[in-house]
Amino acid sequence: MEDSILSGIRSNNHRIISRVISNIENNIEYPVDFFTSLYEQSKKALRIGLTGPPGAGKSTLTDQLINKLIENGKSVGVIAVDPTSPFTGGALLGDRVRMNRYIWNDDVYIRSMGSGGDLGGLTRKAQEVGDVLAASGKDVIIYETVGVGQGEHDVAEAVDVTIVILVPESGDEIQMMKAGLIEIADIFVINKSDRDGAGRLAQLLINILHTSSGKTALEPAVYKTVANKGEGIDELYQGIADYVEQQKQSKNFTHKRLAHHRARVLALVQDKLIREFWTSNRLEKLKLVTDQLDTFKSSPHQLAKEFMESRHA
Repeated sequence: MEDSILSGIRSNNHRIISRVISNIENNIEYPVDFFTSLYEQSKKALRIGLTGPPGAGKSTLTDQLINKLIENGKSVGVIAVDPTSPFTGGALLGDRVRMNRYIWNDDVYIRSMGSGGDLGGLTRKAQEVGDVLAASGKDVIIYETVGVGQGEHDVAEAVDVTIVILVPESGDEIQMMKAGLIEIADIFVINKSDRDGAGRLAQLLINILHTSSGKTALEPAVYKTVANKGEGIDELYQGIADYVEQQKQSKNFTHKRLAHHRARVLALVQDKLIREFWTSNRLEKLKLVTDQLDTFKSSPHQLAKEFMESRHA
């Protein structure tokens, strides 16, 4: 790996950072030594995940948090994982347009990434982009994710603080419990809380959290905001800082990071094994075998077994 690229990242050269991120997005693999060289710096940043249903105001809230971070002397990198069109493969990059006012601020770097059809929203690529931004000296990395289905769990596996954003219309207790939000949220935000039902949802959440949290567990806080008016942002910002400090004092912060570290190692090994197995030759043969199927006589399981056992696969 060229020293100029590594030094460019470490010196916060946004042009070099953009080129490296584009290569990651385009599946141009960097050697292991590249990420190893960045590791000491990349593990220092605080990583925050914002997730929630479409239309909850995640981008507006992210914008407000960027302002607060800048005001407090922090630098920030934002990775907005956007839905990818199943037809064109393109991402809806409205977030970058909306936050365009930071384009000349060296303390802010914003990047939108298509989720690549991954319903989980937060991909391995997004984590690697986070490593690059953290190594550039960014104090905080914010992941803003699709927040649909598995997405909430994926973001929780990669960040230090998971913030789930809801709106007053989200107040269906059964639906929230099914979504598993109680399990993964560190902080809840009810955005657009100037709408009817915000107070009812806040109380409902508090009651559920009080009932479901263990005696030794830190009960997630619930904040109400109106992001487009800047209301409740100061309280939320302080709440994030308080949560991180409490977690560090109780050693939970280190335990969570270690769990994520283990999970990421496992995921990287699995990904490498899959890529090594699926050579172009095997992919071509699999396509040939499946294209030639013209009968229902054999079960899918039997056909898959025969393919896996083929010596020439």
